[in-house]
Amino acid sequence: MNLHPVTIVLIVANVLVSLKGFNDRLFFDRYKFGVGAINAGQKDRMLTSGFLHVDMSHLFFNMFTLYFFADVCIDWFGPIKFIIIYVISLIAGSLLALFFHKDEPYYTAVGASGAVTGVLYAAILLEPNMRLGIMFIPIPLPAYVLGIGYLLYSIYGMKKRIGNIGHTAHFGGAIGGYLTTLLFMPSLLVTDTLMVILLAIPIIILFVLAKMGKL
Repeated sequence: MNLHPVTIVLIVANVLVSLKGFNDRLFFDRYKFGVGAINAGQKDRMLTSGFLHVDMSHLFFNMFTLYFFADVCIDWFGPIKFIIIYVISLIAGSLLALFFHKDEPYYTAVGASGAVTGVLYAAILLEPNMRLGIMFIPIPLPAYVLGIGYLLYSIYGMKKRIGNIGHTAHFGGAIGGYLTTLLFMPSLLVTDTLMVILLAIPIIILFVLAKMGKL
């Protein structure tokens, strides 16, 4: 696969900022997502935290996912709109995390997962029938099946607080990617109505559960 220069720039930026964070704890603590610090006025953390990672495996997984799905969005929209999807997804992930954890001043998070999940969900909306493989499942599945399943799992993870994973940011990123893709290509509402509805189901479930106080 020949990576687009924009994808390479994003990967390099993530690697450089993450390496700086690995070796400089003060830098890491200043720019990570932190509810207390953001509420105190350091709004830049909602963006900068998306370029920091906990360790090399965290960084590799996010960049590996970006490597596979960035070009799908670029092929459809071009590099500028792809960057917009990436940034909006990153910020949407931070906003949803802030919304759900606003009363937890010590809640912190880092990682490009929100942005990358937004790119992934955008790619699925654009090409829902592409086949994706996943560990422990020998047969590749349609992308939309895995996309919906992943968000349903994220809801479960948010509810049960599973692992040291920012499920909320993942979900927020997916919402950002989904909505931005529809904004850029509203014709999907007509040409792929069923898929637009199917991919919206986990999002609707999330907000219904939140409204009911179940999260």
